[in-house]
Amino acid sequence: MIDTLKIYEELREEISDLAAKKIASAIGRVYEELANVVTKQEFKELRQAVGELAEAQKRTEQRVEELAEAQKRTEQRVEELAEAQKRTEQRVEELAEAQKRTEQRVEELAEAQKRTEQRVEELAEAQKRTEQRVEELAEAQRRTEEEVRKLAKGLQDTRSELGGLSRTISYAFENEAFRMLPSFLKAKYEIEIFERLVREEIAEKEINIFGRAKRNGDEIFIIGEAKLRLDEKRENLEEVFSELEEKEKLVKKEYGEKDAIKVLITHFATKGALRRAEEKNIIVVQSFEW
Repeated sequence: MIDTLKIYEELREEISDLAAKKIASAIGRVYEELANVVTKQEFKELRQAVGELAEAQKRTEQRVEELAEAQKRTEQRVEELAEAQKRTEQRVEELAEAQKRTEQRVEELAEAQKRTEQRVEELAEAQKRTEQRVEELAEAQRRTEEEVRKLAKGLQDTRSELGGLSRTISYAFENEAFRMLPSFLKAKYEIEIFERLVREEIAEKEINIFGRAKRNGDEIFIIGEAKLRLDEKRENLEEVFSELEEKEKLVKKEYGEKDAIKVLITHFATKGALRRAEEKNIIVVQSFEW
């Protein structure tokens, strides 16, 4: 009779306890059923087949263990992938939030752009109005310049007329002096004019009053200028005096070295002007005196 316990102990060393019990029990039953019909050689082959089956079972269990380890690694990798997926989803959510903020900012920029374009349009309209106003001002400036030109021409004409009027008055005043001076100079200064007083031009300089006279028997020159008013505050008397002295030099150079009486004819002279003329030995005759 076969010892199933011994078979169990032998198999237990190579395969799991449960598998060893099942194989030992099965062998026991087979042995009992075949005890009367199976030869010793056949039983040996049977035991060999059982051994091979045990080896196959062992390899199967080893493979199952390897698959279990692989499964653990797979599950660990899946867990890692799940964590990575969570991180990815979190990052995606963050990106989605960032996208929302970006879209909001873009919308704000779009609104700002609209306001900018509206402002630019307003500025363009203002520029048009400014250009129109500048054109109006330019036109007004042209009219003003035309008016100024006319006024300048009118002023020039007025000055010419005033200059002509002034010369007319001066000539009229000089003509009156030609008539009144001889008797006045004789009565007040004992100067007798023996040639008619005239206007003279010497070296391109006009002498308003020029004549020859005698004083104390000596022949002298009369050199005079007509000024409507002599005022040391309103007119540079030194220039008037210098001009008269310059004309005296021209007369002496032209007609010889003789004494000369310098005369200023005026309608009115201030006291300061009279005092300065006296210091220069210039006779001042005011029209009311004759």
